[in-house]
Amino acid sequence: MIRIERCLTISGLALATALLAAPSVQAQSADMTFFVTSSGPGKGADLGGLEGADAQCQKLAQAGGAGSKTWRAYLSTQAADGKPAINAKDRIGKGPWQNAKGTVIAKDVADLHGAANNLTKQTALSEKGEGINGIGDQPNRHDILTGSQPDGTAFAGPDDRTCKNWTSSTQGAAMVGHLDRRGLRDDEPSKSWNSSHPSRGPDGGCSQADLKSTGGDGLMYCFAAN
Repeated sequence: MIRIERCLTISGLALATALLAAPSVQAQSADMTFFVTSSGPGKGADLGGLEGADAQCQKLAQAGGAGSKTWRAYLSTQAADGKPAINAKDRIGKGPWQNAKGTVIAKDVADLHGAANNLTKQTALSEKGEGINGIGDQPNRHDILTGSQPDGTAFAGPDDRTCKNWTSSTQGAAMVGHLDRRGLRDDEPSKSWNSSHPSRGPDGGCSQADLKSTGGDGLMYCFAAN
């Protein structure tokens, strides 16, 4: 009888501890202002334009307990059809930004695009607070869609770097970054979180299969803009 009562007491304490811990985890998620999408819309780099990409960020943030904020995808668009280019860095607010576990990624826009930012495989977590596969993991998902230059600005010129401003799942190319800051070479592009290489593949460069073939999955960086 004493043993049973002791087991029940220990179980009760464990349950109480778990219940006390749960609100703090939820509160931490509510403070999240940065995450990597755990999944994309599933149509390669056709995100439904910036509007569709932002909606994906908002939907996942809501599921992660941080839906009260205004979320923006870190994506640039190129000048087309009489419309000017849009820079990813101008869409994401002023910062600071922290992941689902409370780790600060960057203090502000300048810090985010500087050499001392804290965006790594260990800190670039999903809205669920989970890590994203990088080089050495199966499958590798470290290619993150950005369409951006290293300073967070859009590309000029005729070469497509945004899969037709995030509306194509066939022809085109999208600039991607490496969330784990690793690549096939020991050079700056390979280590860049936002501007490593354009997508490519037999379907034309923008399909889900093409993105997966070079180590991606149609994922994005999302930032709380308010």
